[in-house]
Amino acid sequence: MIPASLTFALQEKTSSTLPEPNADAARRYDIAKRDIGGIGVAVFRQETALAELDDALSKNRHVKLAFCNAHIVNLAANDPVLQQLLSQFLVLADGVGVDFASKLLHGARFPANLNGTDFIPFFLAAQSRQLRVALLGGKPGVAERAAQRFAADHPQHRFTVIGHGYVAGDEEAAMLSRLDADPADLLLVAMGNPRQERFIAEKLGGQHCTVAAGVGALFDFIAGDVPRAPEPIRELRLEWLYRLWVEPGRLWRRYIFGNPVFLLRILRLRLFHRKLAG
Repeated sequence: MIPASLTFALQEKTSSTLPEPNADAARRYDIAKRDIGGIGVAVFRQETALAELDDALSKNRHVKLAFCNAHIVNLAANDPVLQQLLSQFLVLADGVGVDFASKLLHGARFPANLNGTDFIPFFLAAQSRQLRVALLGGKPGVAERAAQRFAADHPQHRFTVIGHGYVAGDEEAAMLSRLDADPADLLLVAMGNPRQERFIAEKLGGQHCTVAAGVGALFDFIAGDVPRAPEPIRELRLEWLYRLWVEPGRLWRRYIFGNPVFLLRILRLRLFHRKLAG
């Protein structure tokens, strides 16, 4: 029997050939995508991604935004519900792993590495209009420190902290009501994968924000709680190795175990593609 994770088409495609998201997640359907382990990743340059989100903001068009790296491909491969939820998202390429997968499966790398840690600050800097930016997630106190840093770096925007990432029940309902009363242009959700993607897909709609983005550890970086890799390491696309060195207890399983699993998964997909072609 062919594993379910191998049955996805490997050719480059437009979003109209992927599972159709619900009406609340409506967006344009002319976006070229590449299937990376069952996740449709947009083939975007940085300026294209900026234009897509600018269009959403100008038209008040709700967009759910995710960043696809090797870790989330591994998670989705074993979680069909998560994979289906991600079909509602505009997904951007994040990291050397998905670039390797794109080259192996589709014959070309992605046009740009659009990881959220760099892309979100770049997006904020590129926006001349004032945005209402809401922060939700992280450990208690981290979002507040990140908001202060964001406000200093991007004074043209208004930053509001909705809450930390360890709430549920009545507290969660209260946060959603707050967003409903004062919707954000951009809502940054930092809960880690896959919780943030599930939260965005299942809890958020256009009444809460225009763009909802799952940003992982962004608040930790912006607040200064976790250091970024030095620029030369980032240019070599080895930031994952630096992060493993800084946070081995938290990240060893993702990288030491997860990276080989991801590579094996992509190689199996490539082999399956060759068999189909033959």
